[in-house]
Amino acid sequence: MRIPFVTAVIASAVASAFACTVCAAQSAAPETSVGAAARTALGVTIYNDGEALVRDTRTLPLHLGQNKIAFRDVAASIRAETTSVRAIGGAGFTLREQNYEFDLLTPNALLNKYVGKEITVIHANPATGVETSEKATVLAANDGVVLRYADRIETGVSGRIAFGSVPATLRDRPTLSLLLDSKESGNQEAELMYLTNNMGWKADYIANVNAAGDRMQLNGWVTLTNRSGAAFENARLQLVAGTLNRVREQRQDVLNRSSYAAKAVAAPAPMQEEKLGDYHLYTLDHPTTILENQTKQVALLSAAEIPVKREYVLQTNNAYWWWYQGAHPEIQKGLKPSIFLQFDNKGGDLGIPLPAGVVRAYMKDSVGGAQFVGEDSIAHTAKGEKVSIRLGEAFDLTADRVQTDYKSLSQRSSQSSYQVEIRNADSKPATVTVREPLQGDWTITQESHSHVKESAGSAVWHVQVPAEGKVTLEYTAVVKW
Repeated sequence: MRIPFVTAVIASAVASAFACTVCAAQSAAPETSVGAAARTALGVTIYNDGEALVRDTRTLPLHLGQNKIAFRDVAASIRAETTSVRAIGGAGFTLREQNYEFDLLTPNALLNKYVGKEITVIHANPATGVETSEKATVLAANDGVVLRYADRIETGVSGRIAFGSVPATLRDRPTLSLLLDSKESGNQEAELMYLTNNMGWKADYIANVNAAGDRMQLNGWVTLTNRSGAAFENARLQLVAGTLNRVREQRQDVLNRSSYAAKAVAAPAPMQEEKLGDYHLYTLDHPTTILENQTKQVALLSAAEIPVKREYVLQTNNAYWWWYQGAHPEIQKGLKPSIFLQFDNKGGDLGIPLPAGVVRAYMKDSVGGAQFVGEDSIAHTAKGEKVSIRLGEAFDLTADRVQTDYKSLSQRSSQSSYQVEIRNADSKPATVTVREPLQGDWTITQESHSHVKESAGSAVWHVQVPAEGKVTLEYTAVVKW
């Protein structure tokens, strides 16, 4: 039987109307808020450059069809373009949209949303305290508020403002809004993964050196700072040491650079270390909470009885060699050798990759109190490499350096003679490494002590200086260029 044309049109119209009603019902479906209480797992991986990767797994209560989910308590510093959401197990879902909403609820933001709308202004009589109210329309809320009452227009508000409701677009906290289609009703686990700024970490080391200066105990701590705008409770914390390439300008370090005093602590349990491609990954062996606006320290390593070597280095600047030779001789008086503490990253409890950070050294005084004796930064150091820390300048060692002779041999060669006098006021002898810069093709023709050609641009002498005595190093160099 053929259906009349008019009947078919009516039926089609009814079906379309029904479909539109369903669509409207879905689009008008209430939003489901999913906060930190729905979290089932949380992992945070922090990088050296002030950025972190967050993996946040939560249980989503879904119904069949389209769902609106407000993923609350995400970092305010989230990089929205890096977010991804995936279903874990279950029937799964299809993600249609994800919107990072950071238009936060403030008095000014609320007033701006009410431009062109009606509010209630509540006035209080200053003499009696009796309150009255009247309606007004917000005309503008730029540098100040402009209100239109029934009989006048005023700027500013002489009282309190009452709003009818909070616009749905204003959030009390940064929120990731998801629009997705679920294949079935019920709970569905989903993992949100994103990068966030304003989280970073650095390593700090405490070196307790013995009185003889030949052994030390090294404790390593990870100092991390969270200014991302979110708290991460009971998170699996991981740290990546290494320099990652970024497609953006390098951000300024957000870490707190303040130092802290030496800690008398028991040997901490080290973090678990493993290779991650060409980087190194450190994993804390227990969940930890990283609060918003918090600087936190966790134990990295502890190693005792590490052999160390103290070295005194007297080094002349290359620029000085070029400028003050020849016609511009100058006596350098009161030079102080630098103090270096050296150890090998191997053996015992060491021999793991050391993340870049600051090493602070302490020694005990005659009554056993720890005293700060210097600090230096170290780069990322692979296992087996040598670590050299500059602590400061030696008090009891002093040197004078002078060019004693200069002769031009040709247009492209010269001969220079130098004298370096080193004095030791200490009751113990000392070995001073004298490092002299030499440019071009050079040869030492005369010397009072034997040198070592350390590189193409420097010669090194290891000079033994007796206790409360002095030694003079003399040498002559012929240089061709």
